[in-house]
Amino acid sequence: MNRSRIFKEKVAGNLMLLITTAALLLVVAMSIGLYVKSAPIFEEHSLWDLLSASEWKPFKNQFGFFPFIMGTLWVTAIALLLALPVSLLTAVFLTEYANSGIRRWVYPALDILAALPSVIYGVWGTLLIVPWISEWLAPFFVEYSAGYTVLAGGIVLNVMILPLLVSLFVEIFSTVPQELRDASRALGATHWQTTKQVVFRRSLPGILAAVVLAVSRALGETIAVLMVCGNLPQVPHSLFDACYPIPALIANNYGEMLSLPLYESALMFAALMLFIVVLLFNLLSRIILYRLKNR
Repeated sequence: MNRSRIFKEKVAGNLMLLITTAALLLVVAMSIGLYVKSAPIFEEHSLWDLLSASEWKPFKNQFGFFPFIMGTLWVTAIALLLALPVSLLTAVFLTEYANSGIRRWVYPALDILAALPSVIYGVWGTLLIVPWISEWLAPFFVEYSAGYTVLAGGIVLNVMILPLLVSLFVEIFSTVPQELRDASRALGATHWQTTKQVVFRRSLPGILAAVVLAVSRALGETIAVLMVCGNLPQVPHSLFDACYPIPALIANNYGEMLSLPLYESALMFAALMLFIVVLLFNLLSRIILYRLKNR
């Protein structure tokens, strides 16, 4: 009986090790595949030229990724700037001030928002955010704007990452021991002072890790951003300029121009850039969370 149980445990352990190793090897295989597919473009263009050039004319063998990189950074930065304060204050309210009845309604709503397909956010942005920017907001700042702008992309992306950030912040704030809150209030601190000086300071590494995870989530978003950003390969100089993020570039063009081998290689290089950046951001967040857990 004992031998049979020991044998089953060994089999189960080896099987789980095999599955874990396969998952890791899948990441390696993806990176190798993307590099092999993007390698032909390096034979004619240097890495610096690809990253710094602004001309995107595939039929003339010009592949400048700088406008796409800047468009991605603009949209991600706007989304993060809009989502971070709202998600932080929402998480503080839910963990420090709200009663159980409010939490019972808010948590399922956040889960529903997180589970919605990105195309729904894109349709919402196209029907509401784009006309609002074009007809109501942009006329105060520029002569004309179609509404398909980096601001529209940032707003839509902000709503998409908001449930993720709130959920992460709630989990992080919940790990702060109640004894620390009680000790702070026993010393005469107010509720907000306790939140600011104890909960925030204790949760700072976790907050940073959550932000890094949200950035990696935002960088890879495709459909919703594609529908509201305008998709013009230009470097945006204001909130009311159109842009062309890297995920939208891949989604719009892959499959249409594969008759041009170098064009396919350029798109694979764009995917490789996204893959590396998102992988690095995820590794950074995991390191921060690991150190937080050990501390």
